[in-house]
Amino acid sequence: MKYCWLCLFFLLAGCGGEAGSLEEDEFARLRQRMVEAQLKDRDITDPVVLRVMGRVPRHLFVSGRLQEYAYDDHPLPIEEGQTISQPYIVAFMTQALQVGKGDTVLEIGTGSGYQAAVLAEICTRVYTIEIIPSLAESARLRLEGMGYENIEVRAEDGYFGWPEAAPFQGIMVTAAPDHIPPALVEQLAEGGRLVLPVGEDNQKLLRITRQGKETRIDTLLLVRFVPMTGKAQE
Repeated sequence: MKYCWLCLFFLLAGCGGEAGSLEEDEFARLRQRMVEAQLKDRDITDPVVLRVMGRVPRHLFVSGRLQEYAYDDHPLPIEEGQTISQPYIVAFMTQALQVGKGDTVLEIGTGSGYQAAVLAEICTRVYTIEIIPSLAESARLRLEGMGYENIEVRAEDGYFGWPEAAPFQGIMVTAAPDHIPPALVEQLAEGGRLVLPVGEDNQKLLRITRQGKETRIDTLLLVRFVPMTGKAQE
């Protein structure tokens, strides 16, 4: 059934971008229901993550015709054939990153900017890279319009990270390479964590923790993300 819904969303997304019909208080109610039913009832326990997920307006990161579905438990289409991850995955990856106030974070795969906004509510500074220039620009304008001053967006291949802003306490990748990009591990601070999906057909969500010259790798979930493009596919 999930795939049928997704087909419907892509059809709707191609029909234009007029505003949805729900009022802001209804969106707020749906957002809180999302937190209770999709996050608290599963394994999202971090109170900061739960509070932020209940505050960031996900409906503003999708086109008008899809806004009423913004707080349902599935991904949604955005521009350029990409998707915005389901709320649970956003919350899970944010919780797994274990970052907080004072931390600097790098995100690879800006997309709509929703994940960057969630991280920006928790961390001091967020750097986010999007390989598709039009997506990077629309996300930048959206985030600026929403008042986020602690997010910097770059249109570039995220495989190489953002070395001049490193080291990072957390790095999150929201597209799947078939291996762990070495530059991202190198840009982790001591004790920093890299959370990313790895694989092609069978993807695993991994968390790599830097411990001196060594790294610890934990497998967290089986997932499905769009593939990481650019250098990762060579």
